[in-house]
Amino acid sequence: MTSPSSPADTGTSPGVLWYTRCPVPSPLGIAARQGWLAESFAEEGIAIESIIDSKDRSIRESHFDHHLAWSFRQGGNIPPIWARANGRATRLVAITWTDEFQAIVTLPGSGIASAEALAGRRLAVPRRVNDLIDFHRATALKGIVSGLSLAGLSTGDVTLVELPIEESVIVAQGDPSLFGLRRRHPYFREVEALVRGEVDAIFLKGAEGIVVANLIGAQVVAEFGNYPDPKIRINNGTPRVLTVDDALSRQRPDLVVRLLDVVARAGRWAEAHPDETLRFVAREIATNEEAVLASNGPDVHRHLGIGLDAPLVEAIGHFKDFLLEWGFLPADFDLDAWVDHAPLRALHAQVGHAEPVALAAAA
Repeated sequence: MTSPSSPADTGTSPGVLWYTRCPVPSPLGIAARQGWLAESFAEEGIAIESIIDSKDRSIRESHFDHHLAWSFRQGGNIPPIWARANGRATRLVAITWTDEFQAIVTLPGSGIASAEALAGRRLAVPRRVNDLIDFHRATALKGIVSGLSLAGLSTGDVTLVELPIEESVIVAQGDPSLFGLRRRHPYFREVEALVRGEVDAIFLKGAEGIVVANLIGAQVVAEFGNYPDPKIRINNGTPRVLTVDDALSRQRPDLVVRLLDVVARAGRWAEAHPDETLRFVAREIATNEEAVLASNGPDVHRHLGIGLDAPLVEAIGHFKDFLLEWGFLPADFDLDAWVDHAPLRALHAQVGHAEPVALAAAA
């Protein structure tokens, strides 16, 4: 049988590969910023183009629905799970687990000092009315469900206040309302509702959530970014998946191996360069290094490896089931059929050993 990296599989040569990643800590982001992606695929005569940086909205939308052929993506797992549930032919080829700050917070003086005190209170749930995939709503709901569960509560014990947001998450760069920044702050509507007294508590996560909590002098009601049970921590960004489209997977599996090689190299580089990694991650998120340390901890550079070990795949399955239960997916799908172990195994065979992956977070 021909191996995934064999020249016999390289009959089709795309002129361009499209890639995208979320503004989060990821080895793909490091590989892109270091120029290693472009450098590696240039050896094959293939150019690399960024989906999320395109001026064409229809191309940028592939960041969420994965519709572009010859493309790959690493970031929040709601869009790729949603795309697969909608019949998009993609394959999951690697997973990275990097824990981050997750909390339900309130304003000082609210009288809500613990998760138990959330009973009967109003919790914010953003709802993007014009976006195909409302990953912000799903993320907030999972955070709320996790936080409430720590006190033995459920969403039936609180009032979920939906906050409609008409502006699309895909705001064109250069829009004057962005004031020169790349994108809108993700928590603008929740903070507005909290300050106006429309809700009693909101969910925040990541370095951007840390900055918001600091800005409003928030009181933490429940913090679970490092909770021992990984099912509590699982959300859109924990863990993060690396997916490729069907054309790339079937017709050029050797390029998928090449991709994983570059991404694995970024993970190894990060582990050996903690200070530089911190700067890279802060730049990727468009925040400061202090916020990244507060959110992801001092060992963030040790948690940017890739793998497909059972705990990682099971985490994606757990979150898929949550999205299905809450009506975010039109149908279920076979998780095992989505996962493609062959490229990572081929890479391990080439280097003669398995890549070290920080699985402690998923234990």
